[in-house]
Amino acid sequence: MNNMKLLTPGPLTTTSTVKAEMLYDRCTWDEDYKGITQKIRSQLLELAGVSMHEYTAVLMQGSGTFVVESVLQTAMRDKDKALIITNGAYGERIVRIAQYMGLPFHEYQVGYDQYPCEADIKTILEEDPAITHMIMVHCETTTGIINPIDMVAKLSKEYGKVLIIDAMSSFGGVELDVSFLRIDYLISSANKCIQGVPGFGFVIAKLEELLGCSGNSRSLSLDLYDQWREMDRDGKWRYTSPTHVVAAFSKALDELIEEGGISARHSRYRKNNQILRKRLEKAGVRAYIAEEKQSPIITTFLFPYESFNFEDFYVYVKERGFVLYPGKLTNFNTFRIGNIGEIYEEDILVLCNIIEEYMGVLSK
Repeated sequence: MNNMKLLTPGPLTTTSTVKAEMLYDRCTWDEDYKGITQKIRSQLLELAGVSMHEYTAVLMQGSGTFVVESVLQTAMRDKDKALIITNGAYGERIVRIAQYMGLPFHEYQVGYDQYPCEADIKTILEEDPAITHMIMVHCETTTGIINPIDMVAKLSKEYGKVLIIDAMSSFGGVELDVSFLRIDYLISSANKCIQGVPGFGFVIAKLEELLGCSGNSRSLSLDLYDQWREMDRDGKWRYTSPTHVVAAFSKALDELIEEGGISARHSRYRKNNQILRKRLEKAGVRAYIAEEKQSPIITTFLFPYESFNFEDFYVYVKERGFVLYPGKLTNFNTFRIGNIGEIYEEDILVLCNIIEEYMGVLSK
């Protein structure tokens, strides 16, 4: 058994009990398996703090990007136009999806370490009444920045726009009042803060919006409306579902609840992050994102010196039991360390000791 600790934004380190659920084979048509699907859908709504009369949960095969694309395919018609707010690679990926689909859009881009400006967004919305949808990544795993979702949600409703939030790396680890924020589509994935394994993602969608999307999708397999209609009927996925992954996710949801819910998990992740930032700064390794903008999900660190060799550093740390993540910035040399998954304070302390040893700094 590989006991490496994955310090990544997902796939991530899972519990042995989540892994154990994948040892059993299940039939997609079986009533017990359909029951697992319906249980997951119900628990996701509870985690989001929304009513089943106002929202629904739809599961979709594939990685998180597949699910983002399914929402754009389904929620937007050819005549619609999106304002896509970006400050990282995953927001820019949404732009690429829109380009592939031929969707009209306006990209509002700010620096990777910056927040979008409320006044700028207002100006864009007032000058371009053709905009119908607003799209933003909540936690940009490019850097680890947590974006100001309250401000963007307020503007979306003030200007009457449909709000799509990519909460891939935040849902389950950061508390979100989906109903209060009036998010129309919230997107996340099985292998992030809920601590499942890769294979599917999910959308928490406002029923009023989704019900108007019949026939919108230009893709058969990514039609979120049809997937919801079939799943809502009796719990069956339209096409072959990742049965082992679904069962593991069901167990992961139970374990999230047992831990104390999202607030408890957020507290653990935040503690991991705070220890990491503090200890590495003392060792001469600075975080790229300012502390007040930092999510508890993943942290981007600048290379500590010009001749720093990430590949050598990566192997050194991996040989001692931890897997890190390369940086994703083009203008700075960086690497990233995830704070999520089945990772606890004692793991972070061991990691910090290893990094300090590599840096030639004694722990104090």
